[in-house]
Amino acid sequence: MQREQRIAEKLLQIKAVKLQPQEPFTWASGWKSPIYCDNRKILSYPAIRDFVKSELSNLVFTEFPEAEVIAGVATAGIPHGALVADLLKMPFVYVRSKPKAHGMGNQIEGHLEPNKKVLVIEDLISTGKSSLEAIEALRAADAQIEGLCSVFSYGFDVSKELFQKENIPVQSLSNYNALLEVALEQKVIEASDMEVLQTWRENPSAWGK
Repeated sequence: MQREQRIAEKLLQIKAVKLQPQEPFTWASGWKSPIYCDNRKILSYPAIRDFVKSELSNLVFTEFPEAEVIAGVATAGIPHGALVADLLKMPFVYVRSKPKAHGMGNQIEGHLEPNKKVLVIEDLISTGKSSLEAIEALRAADAQIEGLCSVFSYGFDVSKELFQKENIPVQSLSNYNALLEVALEQKVIEASDMEVLQTWRENPSAWGK
């Protein structure tokens, strides 16, 4: 079993990912979706948390060896980023969704020296919008962006095009295709559900309307 499938298996095991093609969820964006992913659940399961931390750290170490600082994206990317930074003994900062309304008005929390090579950590990549906003804040602070790592990615075309346009290399531990493969194997979904699930990924904003 490849890494993508092993991570997908763990996410299904702790119900961090739920698949309901017949009873879709509604995302905050208003999109209807047959899948809901909450990687914050990983933090409550020490063995799986350690596994994800190790795999994410290996990904950073092998794919982004030049990185000097780890930056977590608020809020769900913060714990995963901090765990990776701790294991790799690297400095850590995190990026708020917007500048703080009081005190110093910081958007980047922690100490970030100019011109450092920064690797951004997300728990989940969907449209890529929140990741790019964090990257723009880091660039405004004179950071050099090495790339972006996430625990899971839906693999939407919109996010792929966004990161390609911004010249940002992206790596994820697992993805939607691997998840469907494992879910079908474990009979979490039926073969008859596959068409619905694949159609959603092709045009998620219009699906279910």
